[in-house]
Amino acid sequence: MGRDAIISELEGRANDIRISILEMLAEAGSGHSAGPLGMAEILAALYFRVLRHDPSNPDWDKRDYFFLSNGHTAPVLYAALAHAGYFPVEELKTLRKLGSRLQGHPERTALPGLENTSGPLGSGLSQAAGVAYVHQHIDPDPQRYVYVAMGDGELNEGNIWEAAMFASHYELGKLIGIVDRNYIQIDGFTEDVLGLDDLAAKWRSFGWHVLEVDGNDISALLSALSMAKAVVHKPSVVIAHTIPGKGVPEFEFDYRWHGKVPSAEQARASIELLTAQVGNRS
Repeated sequence: MGRDAIISELEGRANDIRISILEMLAEAGSGHSAGPLGMAEILAALYFRVLRHDPSNPDWDKRDYFFLSNGHTAPVLYAALAHAGYFPVEELKTLRKLGSRLQGHPERTALPGLENTSGPLGSGLSQAAGVAYVHQHIDPDPQRYVYVAMGDGELNEGNIWEAAMFASHYELGKLIGIVDRNYIQIDGFTEDVLGLDDLAAKWRSFGWHVLEVDGNDISALLSALSMAKAVVHKPSVVIAHTIPGKGVPEFEFDYRWHGKVPSAEQARASIELLTAQVGNRS
């Protein structure tokens, strides 16, 4: 398959993920919209092109790992896992329901394909770094990579930077971080709440290899992740600039949609818009 065909397929996957996010959030009546919608391309690229994984054998001992540190964006991970074949797509409608396997934050043993439990923000990079350390220094496996997604507002947490120092010190070249740089968090815009300033310079000062891309551009994401894998002696981070609420003009760039969900009517109209965009592209 040529690169153009690959990009087109992944864009379709991202659109399917977005539609599922809207459906499940409207059904749940609670959750987070902006972040999951903005991360659809990232998860599509990972689960349908980049990660070595096997939905029919979730515990495959040669798989790559994906950790979701910003766990409130769980709908995008659930949607990606379902569309990849880890569990039925129909189950997405049970998001946040009593007794559901799909709670507001992922719980590692609840679903096949989940690698970590997420609750308090800031923990995922430490979890990922620990696994990367094992597979690099204790039980070496040169084929396995460890990926971790983080929110930019989450970088306010000190635990992130402790893990960043650990990963750099131990030269964890198999560890690849992805920062969802959408400039919003629940209380407002990140630079108003607690400015991150030159984020790339911060990561470089902690000894990481840094790449910056348009996180809603599949081609750019694939190139950045490929370059990150080529760096051997230090961890890499991809700062992925995304549009919060991507795909729904009413939601885009509005921090109030960080922790707000669409009504049934808003979801229906948004899904119609996304479906029409696919039709226009084909």
